[in-house]
Amino acid sequence: MTDIVVIGAGYAGLAAAKLAARWTGAKVTLVNERDRFVERVRLHQLAAGQTLRDLPLVDLLRGTGVELVVDRVTAIDPEARKVRLRDSALSYDKLIYALGSHADLGAVPGVREHAQTVTTLEEAERLRLALADARVVAVAGGGLTGIEAAAELAESHPRLEVHLVTAGALGAGLSPAARAHLEKVFTRLGVVVHEQSRITSVDARGLALADGRVDADTVVWTAGFTVPDLARSAGFEVDAQGRMIVDDTLTSVSHPDVVAVGDAAAMHRPDGQEIRMACATGLPTTQRAVRALADKLRGRTPKPFRFSYINQCVSLGRRDGLIQFVRSDDSPRDMVLTGRWAARYKEAVVKFTIAFQRHPTLPAG
Repeated sequence: MTDIVVIGAGYAGLAAAKLAARWTGAKVTLVNERDRFVERVRLHQLAAGQTLRDLPLVDLLRGTGVELVVDRVTAIDPEARKVRLRDSALSYDKLIYALGSHADLGAVPGVREHAQTVTTLEEAERLRLALADARVVAVAGGGLTGIEAAAELAESHPRLEVHLVTAGALGAGLSPAARAHLEKVFTRLGVVVHEQSRITSVDARGLALADGRVDADTVVWTAGFTVPDLARSAGFEVDAQGRMIVDDTLTSVSHPDVVAVGDAAAMHRPDGQEIRMACATGLPTTQRAVRALADKLRGRTPKPFRFSYINQCVSLGRRDGLIQFVRSDDSPRDMVLTGRWAARYKEAVVKFTIAFQRHPTLPAG
């Protein structure tokens, strides 16, 4: 029997393990550092003081035949086909690499020492505690994670003075109508926006900018993500960010017994466009990757890889939102949904991600 080891039980990894067990008939082992599934797309809500549902991995895996190993992966030995854990090792015939991404704490000096993030459960909980004594919060980064965090904190804690600092324009990748709504919401919530502001360092008093400062009790860092160094250290071919380079079946170009899914994979559309890190891209591409693996194990030729974007979903607190409909290449269309209906749309999308983890054969894109 084929042994498949999946490392990482985030959105892509958990789905990959369940799909591999269902579609390949192999023995599947899932390795994860914690015994809970973390709704990463809700961690800004946790940081703001809300309660998230408890999702034990054993419950999500019940009846699938997937064996769960709660441990930390310390290294991969591709020559021996082994995954090294703290005190043991697992052998594999096929490896699915799904270790995801985390905040880039080395982006500028002082981030690691002085900033909070919302990319792991522990970090979001630390931020929630830090907010108890804070008066001014500076969110560093104007991407969708930063926008969601700033809006959530401002709505949940009206006493806070919330600043958003971005190197470009607010909502730079959105349509004019979407940017106008975003500006309207931030004005209503009292979020102070600093556009075209390059951060040079973070210190105990806030952010140092190329042309000034933003003083704050608490800094929330959302300005960039990176991936674990395990793939590079193991000798897999990776890109400049350390993401595993894969072919059109999401198989490692240097090690054909390894498949990479989610944020840790450098995925591209057939036209060469890089697929951005996101839950919305990770779920459908994971389905395609595991289907291709199953086809190969059965001696079949996988179908050509295709991927098209549909929308970008942004929560702006619990009562407002922004849905930017996009073209297949992710460029914005002149079509948006805003307000309460957008908030409900986003909430439905987030709830779907858990339904998908329970039933990963559901259409995901």
